Amino acid sequence: MTEQSGWMAKRLADAVELQDFLRTAGTLTLADRRTLVQQALVLIEQNYVHLPLKVAMHAVSPVQRLRLLGLRLTRQTDTTMDPEWRFHAELSAIFHSVRDLHTNYLLPLPFSGKIAYLPFQIEEYYDGDERHYLVTKVVEGYSAPPFGTGAEVTHWNGIPIDRAVDISAARFAGSNPAASHSRGLQALTIRPLRIHVPPDEEWIVLTYADAHGITQELREKWRITGNLPPFVNADEVSIAAVAQGLDLGTDEIGRAIKMLYVPQAITAQETADVPGLTTEPAAPGAEVPTSMPGMFRARSVVTASGTFGHLRVFTFNVNDPDGFVAEFVRLAGLLPQNGLILDVRGNGGGHIFASEFLLQTLTPNVITPEPAQFITTPLNGRICAQHEQNPTGQIDLGPWCRSMQQALETGAVYSGGFPITPADGANAIGQRYHGPVALITDARCYSATDIFAAGFQDHKIGPVIGVDDNTGAGGANVWTHDLLKLLLELPEPAAGSPYLPLPGEASMRVAIRRTVRVRDLAGTPVEDLGVVPDHRHRMTRADLLQDNADLLQRAGRLLSGLPVRRLDVELGGAAGELELTLRTSLLDRADVYLDGRPRLTADLTREDLTLPVPGLADAQVIRVEGFHEGRLAAARTLLP
Repeated sequence: MTEQSGWMAKRLADAVELQDFLRTAGTLTLADRRTLVQQALVLIEQNYVHLPLKVAMHAVSPVQRLRLLGLRLTRQTDTTMDPEWRFHAELSAIFHSVRDLHTNYLLPLPFSGKIAYLPFQIEEYYDGDERHYLVTKVVEGYSAPPFGTGAEVTHWNGIPIDRAVDISAARFAGSNPAASHSRGLQALTIRPLRIHVPPDEEWIVLTYADAHGITQELREKWRITGNLPPFVNADEVSIAAVAQGLDLGTDEIGRAIKMLYVPQAITAQETADVPGLTTEPAAPGAEVPTSMPGMFRARSVVTASGTFGHLRVFTFNVNDPDGFVAEFVRLAGLLPQNGLILDVRGNGGGHIFASEFLLQTLTPNVITPEPAQFITTPLNGRICAQHEQNPTGQIDLGPWCRSMQQALETGAVYSGGFPITPADGANAIGQRYHGPVALITDARCYSATDIFAAGFQDHKIGPVIGVDDNTGAGGANVWTHDLLKLLLELPEPAAGSPYLPLPGEASMRVAIRRTVRVRDLAGTPVEDLGVVPDHRHRMTRADLLQDNADLLQRAGRLLSGLPVRRLDVELGGAAGELELTLRTSLLDRADVYLDGRPRLTADLTREDLTLPVPGLADAQVIRVEGFHEGRLAAARTLLP
């Protein structure tokens, strides 16, 4: 047994049943509850960027519901107040009503840091137009024969499984039908109690067909255990916290799934510098070891259309976006260069810089980061004004200040739009993978991953294959209540701050800046609309049980029809007389830029060409652009 497996087994052995866990809950006073409702009103009414959109699209009134909840609390006493579970359920329901996975009520102790789970995972597949539900994973050491991987679920607590998923979907936030359905299915077996109230039932009864097609029943109790901690502290004033674009629920579930089913992917911290990793290209069908197994899985996959790279990106939730991109580039460089299947399914987002920095590595075109907007309220204006000059060195809100001030005169609902991701960072290293790239998405892609998928599509990097009709459609930057409170306390406390400390380690998050798309869809919000794939793939039984077999075949067919270009650039020659050697394919012209200035253009009459370039020895940045029939088709940036 590995160290991770042993640690996981101990943690799961310490899990408690739901009814035992709930006996430890119930510590909030009536005053605590009133504080929570009042602070929720501040965030929703004065900070929440999507409030007008959500009221219109989903016909909800979260502000009025919070006021009514506050009114009911004024009529209660410490002896007549509702059970605590009912208060949590009501406040959670109000936040869920806006169908925004950025905007959450985060439950206090003992719920925070815990997950409720059943010891198996269920996923869906299609047979023609008919949807089926299959058990795809069970926790190591769990046994209830004949139940196991491959069992087909037909009923949940006596309800046909498809209907049970719909009921679950109606309870959990999802801004479009595909996202709601996907999250409803996921919530049947795993729920982070930081985000969701505990299950109503202490156990479930599952009806399934076993490997022989015989109908069986399983009764299983919910278990509660501690989750793995996050990598990023979103409550502190840091670039990583301020640039958060994260579905916390998906991030919590992703960490829980690692703990339950893939403990070998657990790492104590992210790192881009692990000695001894291979530098050899991947053999067909082989995996490439990574220093960040919680973030990446890289392998060479053999399909009927050829051998391609498959690079899974599980999360963008990192502190070091440059190190994250560096490891991505290293892995992509060891995979087949004739085509890359980039897979972001289930990625709930994270650091917006990391997601938009990654785009440049896949295209020769200049990346335009998505602009972001505040809703123009007096409180948001105060926050921007306090950080107009970036006094902490972590957050520069100066670009938004002028439009926030003008809104008092113009009545504009939103501020001007400015990128969160610095444009120079989004273009610092340029294209590193020159083969064709196909992106795979699903309805659990959210936030920074929505931004990444939108950028991938807007910059025309390659085809987007969706296993669902849409991505999760989360188009915003999210800040926590604690972070907002800190921003009005730094560099020194502002008078009359509306933010109060929250009791019991409860917290809240709010979508603070909305993001909009660029290029052909410039100005289109990502929220609720998401990214519609260019190609739709319905998951099959073979996909679930044979490691995405049919999905990868579909991606391989798409890649095989796209051109495979090459642009390798080497710097050589004697000091003071440096020259560039170009090795190319499917390119007919190359332009050379030194420190942003054009220096030379050459026709590519053969695949290998050596060029003396005046001023090359003194250049800080060398960029070579390759063209095909007058169109920019490949680029390479050197930082000697």
